Amino acid sequence: MVRMETSSTALIVESLTRAIVEHRLHPGTKLAEQKLADHFGVSRTLVRQALFQLAQNRLIRLEPARGAFVATPSVEEAKQVFEVRRMLEVEMTRQFARQVTPAKVRALQAHVAEERKAVQRQDVPGRTELLGDFHVRMAELMGNHVLAELLRDLISRCALITLMYQSSHAAEHSSEEHVEIVKALAAKDADRAVQLMETHLHNVMANLTFDRKPPTSDIALALS
Repeated sequence: MVRMETSSTALIVESLTRAIVEHRLHPGTKLAEQKLADHFGVSRTLVRQALFQLAQNRLIRLEPARGAFVATPSVEEAKQVFEVRRMLEVEMTRQFARQVTPAKVRALQAHVAEERKAVQRQDVPGRTELLGDFHVRMAELMGNHVLAELLRDLISRCALITLMYQSSHAAEHSSEEHVEIVKALAAKDADRAVQLMETHLHNVMANLTFDRKPPTSDIALALS
């Protein structure tokens, strides 16, 4: 029984995380416990457990007497998240270049090919997921599962940030930059790979439009 409850909670966490990361749930969206319980066919207790886990991951915020809402990252938080990513991923790229193998390069090339397909067919949810997963994939191929988990958490938060602040044309360039990073890794050119990764993360950050109003799912606020 305990295992079944744990499995149900994990399913809710995974489903809501994907919906947030793939931009199907916007920042500020209220997550009503009863609606979620009805949708997943579980008790509100299990829904609360899932929402608590998501709050720990900073994907939602819990407000006393108001309920749960998809998180709305501030401009300062957005800048800090990307700065942490830069510190982690620049060194990760350097280490990856030192231990690169043809098999690892092929795995990244296959991933980038999937990115391009998603971009070409204008699959925004698929493209968003694949572009973020490129960075996680590098950590996985290095065998560093702790780093992969850290990046997965940061990139989940980045999905919210890009939804709120990224200009519409910016995402298409990311896959092209990934291609160049993989080429440098294949050539075992650590310095160029590091430079490209740093430039890539700088470009993503630079293309965020911080003066735009974040989207809202609050009807009263939207119509005010």
